[in-house]
Amino acid sequence: MKHLQPLLRAALGLALAAPVAAAWAGDLKLTGEQEVPPVQTMALGTGSIDVAEDGTVSGSIKTTGVDALAAHIHHGAEGSNGPVVIPLTKGENGTWTVPEGTKLTAEQMKAYRAGELYVNVHSAAQQSGEVRAQIKP
Repeated sequence: MKHLQPLLRAALGLALAAPVAAAWAGDLKLTGEQEVPPVQTMALGTGSIDVAEDGTVSGSIKTTGVDALAAHIHHGAEGSNGPVVIPLTKGENGTWTVPEGTKLTAEQMKAYRAGELYVNVHSAAQQSGEVRAQIKP
């Protein structure tokens, strides 16, 4: 048994050193107040966007009170707008989903880690965005 202890310690050390699969998995609450500039709306959104250590993105949001035309993940710090990084796929009943197999580039991962990604939903009434939530690592 004594001769197995070094092997067990080495195996435990490797297990503890393995990377965690999810870098972030968080709940989101999208509101008009978070848009830039803020929007007066009854629309709301909730959901979760998960970012893995390798940059793989998954998740979805669900909106209510808005006839949404599009939803995206953008590159932009809180209080600023930015370009689309990931277009979301429209589903039923106000659901928008990250397309399967979506992965952030190294530059986008850097932006994510700096808290510079957000998700928002666009409508005919608010073409630049009706509800928004910052994605925080």
